Amino acid sequence: MTKTFPKNFLWGAATSAPQTEGHSLLNGKSASTWDYWFEIAPEKFNENQGPKDTSNVYEMYRQDCQRMQDIGLNSLRTSISWTRLLPDGKNLNQEAVKFYRDYFTCMLDHGVKPIINLFHFDMPMWLMQKGGWESRKAVDAFAFYAKTAFEQFGDLVKMWTTFNEPMVHVECGYLYQFHYPAIVDFKKAVQVGYHTLMAHVCAVKAFRQTITDGQIGIILNISPAYARSDSPQDLAAKQAADLLNTQSFLDPAVKGEIPQELIDLVKLHELTPQVLPEDKALIKAYTVDFIGLNYYQPRRVKAPSQPLTPAKMPENLYEPYDWPEKKINPYRGWEIYPQAIYDVAIMMKEQYNNIPWYVSENGMGVADEERFLNADGMIEDDYRIEFMQDHLEYLYKGIQAGSNCFGYHSWTFVDCWSWLNGYRNRYGFYRVDLDNNFERSIKKSGLWFKEVAHNNGF
Repeated sequence: MTKTFPKNFLWGAATSAPQTEGHSLLNGKSASTWDYWFEIAPEKFNENQGPKDTSNVYEMYRQDCQRMQDIGLNSLRTSISWTRLLPDGKNLNQEAVKFYRDYFTCMLDHGVKPIINLFHFDMPMWLMQKGGWESRKAVDAFAFYAKTAFEQFGDLVKMWTTFNEPMVHVECGYLYQFHYPAIVDFKKAVQVGYHTLMAHVCAVKAFRQTITDGQIGIILNISPAYARSDSPQDLAAKQAADLLNTQSFLDPAVKGEIPQELIDLVKLHELTPQVLPEDKALIKAYTVDFIGLNYYQPRRVKAPSQPLTPAKMPENLYEPYDWPEKKINPYRGWEIYPQAIYDVAIMMKEQYNNIPWYVSENGMGVADEERFLNADGMIEDDYRIEFMQDHLEYLYKGIQAGSNCFGYHSWTFVDCWSWLNGYRNRYGFYRVDLDNNFERSIKKSGLWFKEVAHNNGF
């Protein structure tokens, strides 16, 4: 039986400016935190692969737009580099304007709808030196950048998102040391999260004041937490995990309010952030048109072995639970659990007004893919095809149950650089040969996806 998806379903891929463009300190672009961190601590980066080593989309975007068309993509989500567009936060880099206008126009000319995101973990260094997301100044700086982007590209781009996975730069930068400034401070992390939320809200406000024909959303990495058991302690851990990781951004973005239970939780643990009196009304007034949801792995939790009040780390509220029956992707150490996509679909239908949403990232990272090169030089990535098909089966089931999902984007289009991991794990429909001028070659999954997109199902 063919599983046919809704009419005008978006079949595409997702990527980001810092992970693909290259030219990281060229063509008028200033340093982001990644450029700075690589400069001062290159040993932290896999095989010394830094932001300058990304996939050279800056030079190859025209051919890449043809490649998008070749495998049937009708949409692509990427981001604008804040430090390229506004190198000092104030003055437009005209070369960047030309590059992005050409890139987005080229996508449209090849039948690919651009979905453009504003922030993908690439904090400008000039703003980090003023406190970064710890400072309220970042909210106004981001709103100005957002307004600038809307003014420059709003005639070409009709779907915008403010942030990709805001919880990641909060956790990785202020709890777990995977992003600069690599601080471990729960209270600062909550403040950073709050300022990020307000930056999102103020960007939505700028959008409403600037754009008349478009939509704006936010991209969140969402999985409802799964408790180890139905014990009160495990269920309390699940609630804390859901409040902090899911509802902290999803509720204000869709419903216009921060859950009272979350406000109570941070107060109990002496983590309450500094807020302004007008913030509550702004959050209420500037909700989103749609949500992008990234999904790779479930969040399984259990009661903390060292509960603390006040909590010093999230692990004092909930701990990861290693489900003994899990199927694992050994390269990332991530559980493969496609059923969660169905649970997410039902959550969006039943708890979030059935707002339009799409799978904004889903994919499988594998190391040493050259092992799977066939005689014709193509990577036979059947594991990736199986991964995506399994997830699409559950997504289809969720849509059949009435969830308002309008698209599926794989991570990613061409193999890209991934922060401290460099090119260790590959995700693309196209292989990138780093030793041969970033030459692209299609993988088996790219041919499979072309068929899925052409048939609007499988």
